[in-house]
Amino acid sequence: MTLTLHTLTPAKGSTHRRKRLGRGNASGHGAYSTRGIKGQRARQGGRKGLGQLGVKHFVSHLPKVRGFQSFKTQPAVIKVADLRQFASGTVVTAELLRQKGLATDRKLRIKLIGSGKLEHPITVVVNSVTPGAREAVEKAGGKVEIIPFASTKAKK
Repeated sequence: MTLTLHTLTPAKGSTHRRKRLGRGNASGHGAYSTRGIKGQRARQGGRKGLGQLGVKHFVSHLPKVRGFQSFKTQPAVIKVADLRQFASGTVVTAELLRQKGLATDRKLRIKLIGSGKLEHPITVVVNSVTPGAREAVEKAGGKVEIIPFASTKAKK
């Protein structure tokens, strides 16, 4: 049989009959036609004023008791003690920290905190640093370079 416009048919199972509501108990949709008993949603045209807009919509989706989680990404925290594994004179960058497994790719920012001692001089390139960490690196003869973090969001 040749394929022409009048012989085209949809694939088997791709078309469905429309659900006919409100045709009595024998229709298979019950006495209330899938609308439940009473209430705004059971009435004719009764779904219009149910949308939550603006702040109320946002607040209603937050956990009620368990606190608040910020949408901002937290920086990857690197301790001064973690820098001991790098050789003397090394320039420690974000890429090098990711290769060593100290920071993940998802963490865009790197923060150095002062926990531990450093015995040899290295140069650390991070987005932010605590005063104690800066002092520990400089005491060992190294230096800390701060690169500002450029946000990925477009400014209005």
